[in-house]
Amino acid sequence: MSRLLEGRGELGALMRMATLVERAQVHLRAHLPEEMREHLFVGGFHQGRLALITDRAVWLTRLRYEQPRLLELLHQLPGFEAVTGFTLKVRPVRPTRPPLRQVRHLPEKAADEISSCAADVDDPGLKSALERLAAHAEKS
Repeated sequence: MSRLLEGRGELGALMRMATLVERAQVHLRAHLPEEMREHLFVGGFHQGRLALITDRAVWLTRLRYEQPRLLELLHQLPGFEAVTGFTLKVRPVRPTRPPLRQVRHLPEKAADEISSCAADVDDPGLKSALERLAAHAEKS
């Protein structure tokens, strides 16, 4: 697997480009004002220009003023000497976040009622489901 990812094929080149993009993003974010950092994403490299993506037009305007300084900072990194400028884009970027888990509480009295209902049910599937539900009760 490592031979495939680090090789000279298309996948190796893609992995190297992803690593470079990640390094550029980390480096540029570290030198931006704190309120801008989470809004800057490096999109890729094409014909000497590095794509900088932001989620709002207000950040794009600020990035335009920062371009000369950011280009200077980027040239400090090995492998980025060939970057001649930036392509700035506004795109809604949705970072992957796990969905919020909703925790519900089942009082012990409610669980007792559900258990008594399960005892009176003839259907095995429904009985099993009710018993599982009752098992989630808060223990005092």
